[in-house]
Amino acid sequence: MGMLSKLLTYFRQIEIVRLLLENGADVNAQGGEYGNALWAGVYLDQVGIVKLLLENGAYVNAKGREHGNALQAASYEETIAIVKLLLENRADVNAQGGEYGNALQAALYRGNIAIVNLLLENGAAVNAQGGKYGNALQAASCGASVDIVKVLLENGTVVNAQGGKYGNALQAASCHGSVDIVKAAASDGSVDIVKLLLENGADVHAQGGEYGNAFQAASHRGSVDIVKLLLENGADVNAQGGEHGNALQAASCTGSIATIKFLIKNWADVHAQGGKYGNALQAAAYRGSIDIVKFLLGNDADVNAQGGKYGSALQAASDRGKIAIVNLLLKNGADVNAHGGKYGNALQAASYRGSVDIVEFLLKNGASLSMLRAVNMAMHSRLLHGRKSVDIVKVLLENGADVNAQGGEYNNALQAASYDGSVDIVKFLLKNGADVNAQGGKYGNALQACSYGGSVDIVKLLLENGADINAKAGKMSMLRVVKYGNVLQAASSGGEVDLVKFLLEKGANVNIEGGKYGTALQAASVADSDLLSDYNYVKLVEILLDNGADINSRGGKYGSAIQAAAINSNQQIYDLLIQRGADGIDPIFTIFQEDPKIPFPFMENKSADSQIY
Repeated sequence: MGMLSKLLTYFRQIEIVRLLLENGADVNAQGGEYGNALWAGVYLDQVGIVKLLLENGAYVNAKGREHGNALQAASYEETIAIVKLLLENRADVNAQGGEYGNALQAALYRGNIAIVNLLLENGAAVNAQGGKYGNALQAASCGASVDIVKVLLENGTVVNAQGGKYGNALQAASCHGSVDIVKAAASDGSVDIVKLLLENGADVHAQGGEYGNAFQAASHRGSVDIVKLLLENGADVNAQGGEHGNALQAASCTGSIATIKFLIKNWADVHAQGGKYGNALQAAAYRGSIDIVKFLLGNDADVNAQGGKYGSALQAASDRGKIAIVNLLLKNGADVNAHGGKYGNALQAASYRGSVDIVEFLLKNGASLSMLRAVNMAMHSRLLHGRKSVDIVKVLLENGADVNAQGGEYNNALQAASYDGSVDIVKFLLKNGADVNAQGGKYGNALQACSYGGSVDIVKLLLENGADINAKAGKMSMLRVVKYGNVLQAASSGGEVDLVKFLLEKGANVNIEGGKYGTALQAASVADSDLLSDYNYVKLVEILLDNGADINSRGGKYGSAIQAAAINSNQQIYDLLIQRGADGIDPIFTIFQEDPKIPFPFMENKSADSQIY
């Protein structure tokens, strides 16, 4: 589009806006992509339209969208002409809200010194709190120039003000010392900001923010120059705090070998505990940097140090699938059977993640299967599918794992595999002696688990191998009964129409009682709100009734099917039950509901089309 064409288009837009306003358009109407017309003009950098809207009464301080108000949006978009126009029309320079808290912080983050000066000249509060970075100085320290930081300091900013993502400006500047290769090649700017802040009294020991302190932030970023500068100004190399606990762990987590060497040289404690990964070695093992793991071990790191998310470095490496690091740790004396952490031990971590080679390697190096739920762990992972899962299970069973081992959410491997719909694994487990009717776990038994999951193929497979179609779930404990009680109720709750038909054809007792909802009919009448768009619960209720379901059976969470439909606002199911002869709602039952929410019309015990609203 040529320049003349662009100009014609621009002036045509202004005339359209003018025409709409002259014909009564509401200048402050809300809605649409930009919220209102003024915001649209700001975001699209339409100075003339913004001026026209303001002349026609557009509310200059209207709040909304991610930038809080028009002035903050214009400051972020770096449209200085619009910033001037808004200020001339009495925009509140210190209005709060939006991602950056105020217009000054937005302009500082973008590094636009002209807009910063304009806002300050118009009374912007240099120490105002709020927004992502807490205050103006922290926002500037994240990415602006030394000159902008100087402007703020000259205007009375508090150098040690606390708050925001990084806790204080010094930590923000330290964190942003080397964000990428381009900045790394010219990182002196960030070093200069750190120097400037320190010269103006920034507290090198200040705690708070994402990294706990400036020293840990610089270490996490791998900014050796800033790490060195902070140390020269009294930073404690072993200061505790923040997500990573200490600077050495922070550097180990991100893989900066140069920073790690510098920290160790300056007496960083390789054994220091704390933070997300417990210690530097576990952080390095999780990160997957074999060079850092070697370096830390060479500097006397304890290979069996406990703590952190994974309990040990070996478990962290096993979870991440880093076999070279697993090998290195074991050669250096790692306890292959150490307990603790997210997965309990390294073998369970590798099993859960589907790392066949690491599972085999750990077993060859003495990993114990006693008191181990590794088969279950392999099944519980939603990441495993097909051949990979079978291979893990095969390796574990060949090394003595108990196919019927109890424990975990699903209690046994067969129930877990049945719920996941893993036909190949179910076949393999049954072939290797899995008890098809084993009780326990979230769904009571394997047949109930796959019925809720909707796998007809696995239901058929389990029945062919002797699963009891009318088995009632046992008790998980003295206080907690397994969720659905029986296979038909599980399938009904899951909205599985075809599966319910199949189970009834195979002899499932339509009125068997037990579980959360008492009967399959009540389970279907609840009509799980998360599944309503995908499943036909009305059809399911019809099928159950046509197959002899007792419409007035009492018991379960809601007392009866009709009460389940009413309390869950399922009008169609409620009407169907009334038409098929269901008794009315029991008023006494509704009194004792923890959160009674039966709609008024339902209380009449009549179908919707016969009620008077």
